[in-house]
Amino acid sequence: MIQGMTEGTDTNLCYLPATRLVELYEWKTLSPVEVTKAVLARIEEVDGAVNAFVMVDAEAALAQAAESERRWMDGNPKGLADGVPVTVKDLLPTKGHTTRRGSKLTPEDAPERFDAPAVARLREHGAVIVGRTTTPEFGWKGITDSPLTGVTRNPWDVSKTTGGSSGGAAAAAALGMGALNIGTDAGGSVRIPAGFTGVFAHKPTFGRVPVHPPSPMGTLSHVGPITRTVEDAAMMLNVMVQPDPRDWHALPYDPWDFRTGLDLGVNHLQVAYSPNLGYADVDPEVAEIVAAAVQVLADQGAEIEEVDPGFGDPVEIFETHWYWGAKRLLDTLPEDRWDELDPGLAEIAAAGREFTLDRYTDAVDARIALGRKMNLFHETYDLLVTPALPIPAFEAGVEVADATTQKRWMAWTPFTYPFNLTGQPACVVPCGFTKAGLPVGLQIVGPNFADPLVMRAAGAFEQARPFEMPDAPKGG
Repeated sequence: MIQGMTEGTDTNLCYLPATRLVELYEWKTLSPVEVTKAVLARIEEVDGAVNAFVMVDAEAALAQAAESERRWMDGNPKGLADGVPVTVKDLLPTKGHTTRRGSKLTPEDAPERFDAPAVARLREHGAVIVGRTTTPEFGWKGITDSPLTGVTRNPWDVSKTTGGSSGGAAAAAALGMGALNIGTDAGGSVRIPAGFTGVFAHKPTFGRVPVHPPSPMGTLSHVGPITRTVEDAAMMLNVMVQPDPRDWHALPYDPWDFRTGLDLGVNHLQVAYSPNLGYADVDPEVAEIVAAAVQVLADQGAEIEEVDPGFGDPVEIFETHWYWGAKRLLDTLPEDRWDELDPGLAEIAAAGREFTLDRYTDAVDARIALGRKMNLFHETYDLLVTPALPIPAFEAGVEVADATTQKRWMAWTPFTYPFNLTGQPACVVPCGFTKAGLPVGLQIVGPNFADPLVMRAAGAFEQARPFEMPDAPKGG
């Protein structure tokens, strides 16, 4: 149970973990229809304050819930998530829904004929898809606002940003508008909003979760869960990692149960703690909260060593890949409508057009070197922990926290994008609040393919410091 929540009211049904919902369905003490109605009512009640949803498909959700109820009553559930409310980020196709991607340049009414792999797997497991969550235009930046849907706001203070680009999914998770929330992460896009809104998110090892269609940002992009508990994310991963032949980058399917070992703790794990990765400026209050969170792991028996992984800020490597991807994206859109795009997206695409092939291939080589360095680093250390973000959430609707010193969103996300370049698994756990009541996150990074170990450390932290969710949107 989430700390601070009690069972018994319709609102509290919305905060029950997915794993608990499935137990109650099996015992026939709770109905998927009852839960879906509560979640839809919750969206009606609170989404106006945060703007987390592009669309809500109440009719289809209730029909799916009724089918799930019949299966549970017959003792024949479809799978691990049968009857659990799910949201889908509006970058991923969902059969019957139009994918707008936060853009006025996408069709207004063009229902998809297929599901993206993660959506398909959850649907096959009986999940109830309640709606689509907001994204910046084509997921291009680390906050969530777009020309199409406007500004998405932070549940803890609606004057602040959720971060992005999966900001709608994070707000939905925090406010009980979806138990399982599908996000994408090409530069931090599940971890940034998790850090700013106080929920849990996991960016799997690249290829662990099949993806289709491929992102314009290529192999930077991952699909991952945003949830209110670590166990829910583990259950969600069990479904999402199942194979899909449309993704030729996907890893061979491993039927590992990611819930296994969540209670094993961190005793004797060798954990590197890097307060700033050797190059980032961190707000002193954030640094203090993260240091206290690292001490929690130490108190549980982790062997902590304060050490940097030994690379300089790879922002130029990342920007070269990112701007090149933006350029390729715009090449697919009608040029006579580029003036309708988010100006920042148009700017980085224009910069990408100026890149030479040599610059791009140099960035590819530098990325390979960074991945090799981290592989060697993890020969010594089981895990690396850092702040999720160097600052708390800032004003909603602007790209940067400080326009006098920062030009693009990468300037305030120094801890996330390095691990999109390397493809390593990384999660964010909520680890405290600033004096102003804004969440702070701890990032846990593992070597490639060590998703179970990352989840295990997250589970250990959650056991010691249960996550807290907001009862309602605050501030504003």
